[in-house]
Amino acid sequence: MERSLTLIALFAALIAALGLVPKFDLAFGVPITAQSMGVMLCGTVLGAKRGGSAALLFVGLVALGLPLLAGARGGLGVFASPTAGFVIGFPIAAFVTGLAMQQFRALPIGWAAGVAAILGGVVVLYAFGIGGLMIMLNKGLLEASGLVLAFVPGDLIKAVLAGFITAGLAKARPASLLSRS
Repeated sequence: MERSLTLIALFAALIAALGLVPKFDLAFGVPITAQSMGVMLCGTVLGAKRGGSAALLFVGLVALGLPLLAGARGGLGVFASPTAGFVIGFPIAAFVTGLAMQQFRALPIGWAAGVAAILGGVVVLYAFGIGGLMIMLNKGLLEASGLVLAFVPGDLIKAVLAGFITAGLAKARPASLLSRS
């Protein structure tokens, strides 16, 4: 149990640390941050329960006011912003990523992690994010979806990176990949 708690706290810290990585702009001017890759890695490395718990701990710390989101944002005001759906979706995205990783045992680890990261860290996270945009900005589904479309290439790159990182971790320390145990 102590190991699980330590890993949950460590991966919540990883999500926070990735929020400190300076953003970079894609060729067409869309800023990309690394924070959602932390959510993907929670699921691909820790599995559904531990990964979801790590992301939930992170969201709880943000709610308490710690400025852990990219751009040094935190506090309850985050949950009334247009990006609230993404923040609320972090734990579910990590859980679904971990669940998918556990189900894709027939695939090589890198492929399984990449596909799982796309399912949880892109599809599920965007479902929550678009829902949040619809509510907070009073937009329709197509309009809210259009607002996030430019971010999809960057998140697909992060999912591929999560696949490579997870595969590298599995090769270096096979016992550390709890999503496959």
